[in-house]
Amino acid sequence: MEERSSAMERAKAEKVHVIGCGAIAREILAVCEVNKLAHIDLTCLPAIWHNTPEKIAPGLKAAIDKARAEGFVRIFVAYADCGTGGLLDKLCEEEKVERIAGPHCFSFFAGNEAFQTGWDDDFTSFFLTDFLARQFEAFVIEPLGLDRHPELRDMYFGHYRKLVYLSQVEDEKLQEKARMAAQTLGLEYEYRFTGYGDLTPALLQA
Repeated sequence: MEERSSAMERAKAEKVHVIGCGAIAREILAVCEVNKLAHIDLTCLPAIWHNTPEKIAPGLKAAIDKARAEGFVRIFVAYADCGTGGLLDKLCEEEKVERIAGPHCFSFFAGNEAFQTGWDDDFTSFFLTDFLARQFEAFVIEPLGLDRHPELRDMYFGHYRKLVYLSQVEDEKLQEKARMAAQTLGLEYEYRFTGYGDLTPALLQA
């Protein structure tokens, strides 16, 4: 029993424990599969925390503590800043862990450099990823109360010009969902295939 426990601890020490946002779990698993990253052990926190970003840093702290208590040595954070106002970076510095670079997943999926370069043309854009195209009702319409008060649409989205769908996989059904989302919000529609962007090199280097 003692030898088995010791072997498990060694195995955990050799793995990279990735703590990620549930909104990109599918993409993390896809990158791991394509690149045969069997050494990555994934835990995801609730995707809905993006609507309450004050929960992200405390939740991540608890997840880091739990991972270390379980014997994991190498830990990587698969979150961008995600609306924490720098609290995530402060936590990562205190815990001596790294995170994927970027202000949000739209940026790192597009490629942080490319996103920054195109920002002058995109600052009036509302972005969707594959996850948000799938979960548009649950993560946009319902939290904003637009299912109950559609008249609030222009108050929330009147300053946007277009909806930009940054897709990770080319899927006609998701594209149709994104087009319908743009129509619901009264915005122009633009489709851009990004693939996994900066997520892939971040996981390869974790």
